[in-house]
Amino acid sequence: MTELLSEQPHDLRRIDISPDYWYPVAWSEDLKAGRAIGRNFSGQPVVLVRPKRGPVYALEDKCAHRQVPLSEGVVEGGTIKCGYHGWAYSRTGDCEDIPYLGKDENQKRIPNCVRPYPCIEAGGMIFIFPGDPEKARTTPLPELAQVGNRAFKTRRFDPSVKCHYTFMHENLMDMNHQFLHRRQMGKIRARYLGGDQGEGYVEARYSFARVGSEGQPLAERLIFGKHKYDPNKPQPVEEVVTIRTSYPYQSLHIHDKDGDLIMQLFAVYVPDSGDGQSCQTFGLLSVLRPKVPFVLDLIWPVLGVFTNRIFHEDKDIVEMEQKAWNMQGGDQNIEVFPIVKKLRHLLRSGGVPHKEVLQERAAQHA
Repeated sequence: MTELLSEQPHDLRRIDISPDYWYPVAWSEDLKAGRAIGRNFSGQPVVLVRPKRGPVYALEDKCAHRQVPLSEGVVEGGTIKCGYHGWAYSRTGDCEDIPYLGKDENQKRIPNCVRPYPCIEAGGMIFIFPGDPEKARTTPLPELAQVGNRAFKTRRFDPSVKCHYTFMHENLMDMNHQFLHRRQMGKIRARYLGGDQGEGYVEARYSFARVGSEGQPLAERLIFGKHKYDPNKPQPVEEVVTIRTSYPYQSLHIHDKDGDLIMQLFAVYVPDSGDGQSCQTFGLLSVLRPKVPFVLDLIWPVLGVFTNRIFHEDKDIVEMEQKAWNMQGGDQNIEVFPIVKKLRHLLRSGGVPHKEVLQERAAQHA
């Protein structure tokens, strides 16, 4: 039994997400032209600036002068001016103007005053690259579901969750937790069809079998079609659900019995606190439009209610997991599902030790 327990020196909840990837930190519609907003990545304050002309950019949300948030300042031209003394910063992080200095003194700009972050806007989201900026040039953005594909209709979801981001990956990857969603989904059972793993990813495939004679919930029937339970017949594989963690992103694909894609999910859980115990979800859910026009538009509100209820049940349970970790002072999970073990290894090897872990290791070798 003890061999199944997580080893404390490698506790997954003490591993931070790697900064060397593109992470969304805001939705595009949240940032109007001529405005700035403050966000956080893993405890690092970031200001996003959208000039009235030109693309959005990101800086460390801290004035070099008095260390107050630049997000409380004013966007003027292509610069963000600190709301305290009016120091003006460009998209490169250089201080371009200190208004109370004379012209001669002010001719010399102060370079590299504030850290700039590589910044890209895509799929209705604003991404930053919080790690090594040289790596940003060769690191691609993830596939953002079917945004821009007119054959699909896409909705977003973005709740904040009070847990370590790895709990979210484990929750989606392990579809054996469908009992949690019994009120929304009725009596169904996940059937594991196999998995795969490779450089930087772990994947699991499932189908779902109805196991109870009770009626299928209306919302599920409208979205996924009618699935009838017959105890005298084997349950056919009608859809295949594929969940993949391609570090640090997660996706879900549903293909019908003919192999056609009917639903795709993109999700990433962005840590927004220094202790790693909360994260902001950015998700895109794309659903294939039926051949009959406007049918999906009619059931779209039902889909929204259905998926929100599912997600909030997941949110509540992973927050309970985080509370248990806090109370026990570490990871005491007994994990038996091989694909989740592989996922944990991927998340552990892809991340970086939390600063407290590094401090403890340094003290041990001092």
